[in-house]
Parts: sequence; structure tokens; C-alpha cells
Amino acid sequence: MMNTRKQAAAPGISEREAKVAGRVQGDLPAVSRPFREIGKAIGLDETEVIETVQAMIDKEYIRKVGAVLRHQNAGFTENAILVAAVDETAPGQAESIGRTLASFKEISHCYQREPKFMGKFGLFAMVHSRPGEIDGRIKAIVQRAGITDFLVLRSLQEFKKISMELF
Repeated sequence: MMNTRKQAAAPGISEREAKVAGRVQGDLPAVSRPFREIGKAIGLDETEVIETVQAMIDKEYIRKVGAVLRHQNAGFTENAILVAAVDETAPGQAESIGRTLASFKEISHCYQREPKFMGKFGLFAMVHSRPGEIDGRIKAIVQRAGITDFLVLRSLQEFKKISMELF
């Protein structure tokens, strides 16, 4: 007898999970109940979609569902990466400074990177600002975070703003 059941997209992931992942990995519908709209498109109800997303988070298939700000479109046209050197011999310093950086509304993401840029800058933060404000914002950020050894790498042009699509 021939097996007519469709194969899952990847080992360990169900057909339902693959369908939901295929819809949530890109832009969600810009409506008040996006998971209900996704469900309609793939034959599930809103609760089933939400439960499936939560199950995939619990299984660590996906890390999060979040918004991506198109900062250029929102008027934040001055952007820079603040790269900082932190004392590797001081336990918890990178974590502490990183948490301080991440607390600023102007910073969209903050992370440690290996290998270090130029051999010493391992803490990175993306800073967004309206025209004419970025220098003042960065000055306030580094003062509050206690950063003394840093570079500012300014964005001149945005080339890519897409998410990976795996399904």
C-alpha cells in the first residue's frame, strides 16, 4: 500500500508546525488578530496557531516572535554601530554593560561578538536616531554605560532588511 501522507519539512517537525512556521517567519498580517488570519490561510483556528507557535518555542525550534522596526521608514535615518572594548578580566562586566546598552530605547540590538573587531571590540550595539541627534545620543549612552574605549561605525546605506525563510 502506498503512503499518501505528506512528509514533514524537516526531521522532528510536524506538517502543522511547518505550515505555521512558514507563515510566522515573515511579516505577520498587519491586523489586530494576525494569528487568526494565519489560521484562516492554512485551515487552523487562532488558538491552534498560537498553541503551535508556543509548542515550537518550547521545543526551541524558534526563539521568539517579535516585531522588526523598519527604522528608516519610521524617521530614524541616522544609524550607527557602537563597538566597545570591555575588560575581559572583570567578571560580568560585558554582561553589565550590555544590559545598560540594551536599556536605551535608541538601541535596537546589542550583542557580544567573536572574534573581536580589530582584536579588541567585542560588544556591539545598533543605535538609531533622528537626523542631527546621533552624536548626542551616543555620548549619553557611553557615559551612562561607563564605556571609555569605543568606536562609532556609521551606517551610510541600508542594503538588506529581510528575515531568513526556512519553510
